[in-house]
Amino acid sequence: MPAPIRPEGMHTISEGTTSTVDEVLEYARRRALYAGVPLDKPMTPRDLQRLASGSITAEGIGSRRAIAMFENVLAPACLSTDHPGYLSFIPSAPSKAALAFDLVVSASSIYGGSWVEGSGAVFAENEVLHWLAAEFGLPAGAGGVFVQGGTIGNLSALVTARDVARRRNRESGRPDPARWVIVCSAEAHSSIASAAAVMDVDVVAAAPGADGRLRGDAVAAVLAEHGDAVFAVVATGGTTNFGIVDDIASIASATKGAPGREIWLHVDGAYGIAAMLVEEMRPAFAGVEHADSVIVDPHKWLFAPFDACALLYREPALALGAHTQKAEYLDTLTEKADWNPSDLAVQLTRRARGLPLWFSLATHGTQQYRETIGHSIRLARRIADEITARDGLSLVRDPQLSVVVFRREGWKSADYQAWSDRLLEEQHAFVVPSSHHGEPVLRFAIISPMTSYELLTGILDTLA
Repeated sequence: MPAPIRPEGMHTISEGTTSTVDEVLEYARRRALYAGVPLDKPMTPRDLQRLASGSITAEGIGSRRAIAMFENVLAPACLSTDHPGYLSFIPSAPSKAALAFDLVVSASSIYGGSWVEGSGAVFAENEVLHWLAAEFGLPAGAGGVFVQGGTIGNLSALVTARDVARRRNRESGRPDPARWVIVCSAEAHSSIASAAAVMDVDVVAAAPGADGRLRGDAVAAVLAEHGDAVFAVVATGGTTNFGIVDDIASIASATKGAPGREIWLHVDGAYGIAAMLVEEMRPAFAGVEHADSVIVDPHKWLFAPFDACALLYREPALALGAHTQKAEYLDTLTEKADWNPSDLAVQLTRRARGLPLWFSLATHGTQQYRETIGHSIRLARRIADEITARDGLSLVRDPQLSVVVFRREGWKSADYQAWSDRLLEEQHAFVVPSSHHGEPVLRFAIISPMTSYELLTGILDTLA
């Protein structure tokens, strides 16, 4: 077939130029290999309007001007989550291998939603998912899919759980309840409430103990009250604010204890369950092996770039009924027994977002991952001891994973905020206030292997 005729000198967007690719790759190389990652800080809308408006034009401004605008104006207005002093929320610290391979994933134009279109990529992703499932003690048939993040992972797992509950009711002739119920801890991540709102179901919070851990007896009490309306219980494998791991084993006993009425157990391990790679931490997660679904976010403590959440099912086939989309143009996919990732979560189009983690694991080996995660845990304990030893500072709780929560005696919210603003303005670190039971507190979320004891003690010095 002859090539389509087009006007003289005209080129298509897909053709591009060698110089455009070179300029982008050169900037990406510089950024990936920065010896000292800049922390940077947000800019005001007015300043960005003044410096960066007018980039979208009929003729285009050209790749050189566009990349210069990004490098010199837009990127410095974004905080670098891989900076060793970025200690707020849950940071990201992707390995250089994962960062570099993320470019390959984009350049390869791989569609990762179906086996027929992306079998090689899906196979590599499944290698990682099977390794994670084995680490978490799930059976050999377990598997899943990489989705955007923990919110989508939790939502997809809970949609599957409700579908399973509905199917059981139909098979047994029982009516569905007027309102379905999810049970979780009062300390559970906000994405559980978000998922419930999307699904139009209720969330009932079970009271955690004084140490912040949810236990089976509290769950059992809620189950007794709400009966067959409960279709899922969510245990947390490392809370965001404190890094607390629920008593998953006793929760599992509560969900599986009633013959003929097993309740779906989902473990939200988005941040913390990666600590299971460290042998000494595995007992803290006892019971995960009984979960029906588990999530972990590699863009948090598994050193992958945004955005990636590994969603695992004990029985992946159960997710097919909940998530497989039906359409005539999809018949060629859905009528085969292939492993199609898009059948396992709330998505159809998907990037092969698990490949950067696969490449990094294949490059460095799992032992390096174990050692690096262990370093963060040991550093958290060391800086907690330092906080305890300093006048005017005190721990709110002893750290269990790599989150350290502490207070500056006598300070109020305004004091913490002013200190935090100054720390960022001086490009020292990014540490924002949090709260616990109404009390303003500070927290270090330690993820990056580049975060040092000296950096942390330097931050503590500014609190004197």
